[in-house]
Amino acid sequence: MSKSATQCTHRLVTSPAGRLHLVEQGSGPLVLLVHGFPESWYSWRHQLPALAAAGYRAVAIDVRGYGRSSRPDSVAAYRMLDLVADNLAVVHALGEQSAVIVGHDWGSVIAANSALLQPDVFRAVGLLSVPYAPRGGPRPSEVFARLGGDEEFYVSYFQEPGRAEAEIEPDVRGWLAGFYAAMSGDTMPASTAPDPHFVSKSGTLRDRFPKDRHPSWLGQGELDAYAEEFERTGLIGALNRYRNMDRDWEDLADFDGAPITQPSLFVGGSRDAATTWLADAIDAYPTTLPGLVSSHLLDGCGHWIQQERPDDVNRLLSGWLASLPS
Repeated sequence: MSKSATQCTHRLVTSPAGRLHLVEQGSGPLVLLVHGFPESWYSWRHQLPALAAAGYRAVAIDVRGYGRSSRPDSVAAYRMLDLVADNLAVVHALGEQSAVIVGHDWGSVIAANSALLQPDVFRAVGLLSVPYAPRGGPRPSEVFARLGGDEEFYVSYFQEPGRAEAEIEPDVRGWLAGFYAAMSGDTMPASTAPDPHFVSKSGTLRDRFPKDRHPSWLGQGELDAYAEEFERTGLIGALNRYRNMDRDWEDLADFDGAPITQPSLFVGGSRDAATTWLADAIDAYPTTLPGLVSSHLLDGCGHWIQQERPDDVNRLLSGWLASLPS
């Protein structure tokens, strides 16, 4: 169905978990956009019209557990294999045989694994903020437990069901505002301040969030959009993704060290901990992403890259998409 770049369609499609909510704009080759934590389809609001105007059928989903998509009760329902199956279901529900997939944060990891596990469907992959690092090494929970010394890494903090929810859900709006500020290029704490990715003994994550500072990309309307959704759904579905990292490590054992060979793009922020902590993963791209077309670090940008620097991201995405074989 052809639509102009100014039109936008919301719909639900069937997935293995139940129903997935998606937002569609434009016509042409399919580009599937996958968000991260704690976001929704709305994080792609700047990219949908830009990609539609460039001649693409841009579709942004609410990942299972988020927004208006289904929220299964089982923690195991949020394993990577199921999220890849959801993306495959979206492509087929839209009447397509293939798609370019682009992800941010956890969406980057989901997009990478979708391309790895379903290369005949996902013909190219764009990764924002979180670099591709093949499955390998020790069990993830063991790695995270060794980080931080007397402090606890946020991924470990998220593991126990109900623990992080008890911190977040009494004040979803305030917690989200602080979390976004802690990882935005213009509001993140100084390098000399306590690291907001870690929790002190008997502390919480929000203890280290910036106070009374909103990043430039986050106005009241944007914060309202996120807060209203998470106030309605809670955070358990979103946090259950973190609670499957060991399960994913087991599920993907056959893909240990596997490269992604399709054409790929990476865009990160120079101030994002994901690009500094995982610098070795970026350096390994000649081996792990042999189809890499281009890799970019946006100077001064933090973690929320497509919202902090939408014009740069739109330019890079459009240029990369135009370079792909039809």
